[in-house]
Amino acid sequence: MIKVENLSFSFPQKELYTNISFTLEEAQHCAFIGTSGSGKSTLIDILMDPERYLFEGKLEIDPTCTIGYVSQFSQLDSTEETTVFEYIGEKFIKLQDEIQSICTEMETSTDIEPLLEKYQFALDALEAMGGEDFESTIHKQLNLANLMKHRDLRVSHLSGGEFKLIQVMKEMLNRPDLMIMDEPDVFLDFENLNALKKLINSYKGMLLVVTHNRYLLNHCFNKIIHLENTEIQEFDGRYMEYNFSLLQTKIELQEIAVAEQEEIERYDNIIDNLRAIATINSEASRGRALKARVRFQERLEARRIKAPFVDIKQPDISFDIDHEIEDTTVVNVNNYSVSFDELLLDNVSFEIKSTDKVAIIGPNGTGKTTLLRDIFNNNHDSIEIHADVKVAYLSQLQGEVLKDSNTILEEFIDAGFSTYDEVKSYLSHYGFEGKIVDQKIASLSGGEKNILQLAKVSASKANVLLLDEPTSHLDTYTQIALENAIADYKGAILMISHDFYSVVNGMDYVLIIDNKTIRKMKMKKFKQMIYARHFDKNYLEAEQNKKTVEMKIELALKDTNFELAKVLVDELEERIKLL
Repeated sequence: MIKVENLSFSFPQKELYTNISFTLEEAQHCAFIGTSGSGKSTLIDILMDPERYLFEGKLEIDPTCTIGYVSQFSQLDSTEETTVFEYIGEKFIKLQDEIQSICTEMETSTDIEPLLEKYQFALDALEAMGGEDFESTIHKQLNLANLMKHRDLRVSHLSGGEFKLIQVMKEMLNRPDLMIMDEPDVFLDFENLNALKKLINSYKGMLLVVTHNRYLLNHCFNKIIHLENTEIQEFDGRYMEYNFSLLQTKIELQEIAVAEQEEIERYDNIIDNLRAIATINSEASRGRALKARVRFQERLEARRIKAPFVDIKQPDISFDIDHEIEDTTVVNVNNYSVSFDELLLDNVSFEIKSTDKVAIIGPNGTGKTTLLRDIFNNNHDSIEIHADVKVAYLSQLQGEVLKDSNTILEEFIDAGFSTYDEVKSYLSHYGFEGKIVDQKIASLSGGEKNILQLAKVSASKANVLLLDEPTSHLDTYTQIALENAIADYKGAILMISHDFYSVVNGMDYVLIIDNKTIRKMKMKKFKQMIYARHFDKNYLEAEQNKKTVEMKIELALKDTNFELAKVLVDELEERIKLL
């Protein structure tokens, strides 16, 4: 077990944790969630190397505890010559070679005792890693992730998503006491994401995974650790059940808040009456009564319940337009082709109308980003952009849009804002307030950088948005805020995304990459295809029914109809059980 007690830590410009406590126990699969910039990656660094940090509180980790780690920023080495099998089995192969070398040495050595000791030590290490049948274990993992066909392929030939899965397998097969993964889902296409889900669910050890991916959150974890506003909340159970618990608490708190507000307003009226009387009648008893009522009023205000985990502030994302275009074609792609070492896309043709919201769907490494970038640059013979179009671009490579050496303030002055006060006022809607606006962009988390990109896209007031993986690194609250902004937007959107929820909640239809070209698919058919491949037959209907009940609860809360909300919560609980 790993135990954290009353841990506090801060940077000079930001307090991260205040007396946080949590435990991680054997076989737990724990999702670590929280809004962007709340300090999740820093807390992982503290767990992995506590000696580097001056923190207050206690961190109990057995000295023999081994920790495996998969970074969100893993890079594929294009010069790597080893095969997939050799890369995953590196430690096993090294130990087997060492054992073979010791055996060879023992055949000719006259001093056998130290060699026997080395031999036994190596055997014990191999056994601890399940090394006797490591080859079949690797094959099982490769089959689980549908990557057995790449067993003898050089690692340098893998896509980025496939390489991430190979890294996950390698760490899992090393059998650490605790395995930590920091956003392992980023940029994975849906097939690879489903493979990651299978790997996580098959793993028997202790897992701590930072993720904002709603697909993984709903299907992979039995514990939630939620970091917010320097505090931590633990929940033993699934993410759906955690959200249900938050909803129950939200209803209770809103009901209390309404009752308290009514009480406060009643006492406001009494105080106003007492003040009016006191101006006419100066008796001491009238003054004492007024002071007593005011003190009582202050106590009412002071005991208002604050719930940092229930009602988390979302960024106020909105995409306004300077110039709307009437219903016409704004982007026309005709017979487009692209290749690097091999042909990626060939004879691609489609058009985007002025209010279309379209997702490009396809495996990693099939040319989606290149196509989007070519549309943005508008310098390709096969691409025609309407004369009245103003395009804004969000890149999955954040350095294309944001300059790391800039402060946040400098970045938006460069983008055309007139004054620092204007920038500060604008960015406050996106959660950037106080000293953080003076920080270098290089120091921000991946989620914070993507929120800044969204802020720049919004400020452009463009009528066509090109969004390349806009939900990557974003916390779930910002993802939902983005979906709402997309729903309200009056222009055209072409979006690359592997986030199933963002696609089905915000897009009109999808463009599927299939056999090096693109075909149009209606959203209904796309949803049915995904559910048929990855879920039980009745899952789509069950999830849709759950969402319908959630929307009814939201409406009941807006009308402060708490009795109806409670009845609907009971119905929602039954719907969740079916999932």
